[in-house]
Amino acid sequence: MIRPADYLAFLRREYLADFIRAGGAAVKFVVPFEGAALADLEEGLARAAREQGYVVARVDAREVKLHLADRLFFEVARQVPWDELARAVVLQALAELRFQLPPAGEPLSVEALAEANRYNAQELRRDLSRRLQQRILGDYLLSQEFRTAMLRLCQAQVDTGAAAQHDRSAVLEWLRGELRLLSSLKPAGIFQRVGRHNARHLLLSLAHWLPLAGRSGLLLDLDIARYAVARRGAAGEGLYYSKAAAMDAYEVLRQLIDATDELSHCFVLVACAPEFLTDDARGLDAYHALKLRIWDEVHDQRRANPLSALIRLSPAAEPWSHAA
Repeated sequence: MIRPADYLAFLRREYLADFIRAGGAAVKFVVPFEGAALADLEEGLARAAREQGYVVARVDAREVKLHLADRLFFEVARQVPWDELARAVVLQALAELRFQLPPAGEPLSVEALAEANRYNAQELRRDLSRRLQQRILGDYLLSQEFRTAMLRLCQAQVDTGAAAQHDRSAVLEWLRGELRLLSSLKPAGIFQRVGRHNARHLLLSLAHWLPLAGRSGLLLDLDIARYAVARRGAAGEGLYYSKAAAMDAYEVLRQLIDATDELSHCFVLVACAPEFLTDDARGLDAYHALKLRIWDEVHDQRRANPLSALIRLSPAAEPWSHAA
């Protein structure tokens, strides 16, 4: 077992400051024992991630059915500053084109840019659009729908026209699962909803998109403790799940682990209840496909391995000398 403070220090140094920032990806399952408080670890990790330029998204199974991949993505999308990211990409494109920005306080519109650079507005719109298409549509590590959506958000940063702003609003609603009529997205070039069939690809695309927009990556905090509760109402308010839903959640996590070769700039912390390791009906033993990927069959009985995919936390554990 590892003390929460030691594990937090280890994650900050070895993962957030190094491995993830350099393009790596990892999924870690954390189980508290002997009074260990996961909330302190989660809050400390989120704070450290924000300080280092990560986008942080937390999804709690008490509030979100994260065994449904599309619901998981929608909740993550609601916590992403999409316009801020799009503006950063536009500013990068403008810098590459050597355009000067308008004076502080003026909008970042095509007209203001053209005036600041003594440039024809239509020519500037064309040059900027071409550069954005090269940067976004030419990046095939992003899914096709995600590329189209990000291009529309970027274009709306400088295009104040009604059509561009309509596309922006529709894209944001689509990303957040709030879009009522898919027909409103057809002018933007998107023709299907976010569903369980494409949500994982969009999540992978988001993690890749963040460094392109100047961020370090994505910290995804998934709290699955509620899936271990078998009796409705036993743990207070919120959602409760059948055993089948719990197995579906484990399958989503299994797929996420298997996608780490495709995933980049992303750290996933999965916060579990102690029953995750002890409950034969709803715990890890009930879903061997996940257990085979994270179980540490060979381990030192006296010394914990912080690089393991499955971490047991205890405030009474021996200090881990290399975590400070």
